[in-house]
Amino acid sequence: MPVLSYFGRFAFLAALAVPAVLVLPRAAAAVPAKAQKVAIDNFAFAPQVIMVAPGTTVTWTNDDEDPHTVTATDKSFHSAAIDTDESYSFTFTRPGEYAYFCSLHPHMTGKVIVKG
Repeated sequence: MPVLSYFGRFAFLAALAVPAVLVLPRAAAAVPAKAQKVAIDNFAFAPQVIMVAPGTTVTWTNDDEDPHTVTATDKSFHSAAIDTDESYSFTFTRPGEYAYFCSLHPHMTGKVIVKG
């Protein structure tokens, strides 16, 4: 039975280790970011319409000096009054279109489209 030299064993072990090293970065990169931000500024939601994947958490941050809310027209989510520099988050788990508005200023509207 032939015995591998020191360099032969090293090359053999290195060849076995390379595939494992290549698989790990690909697996880590396959996880998409699941967060989206919406600013509340100048009595408007920006962006007004966003498209996200199921499982995405949307965070609204109030950049205005007046309080605002984030209220779904179908009542599926509703924030309390959000003061300046405060935020509200909601995680969308099911596909669909979710229209929302500010209950303190109903002319402020937006929509989250969840596509699976």
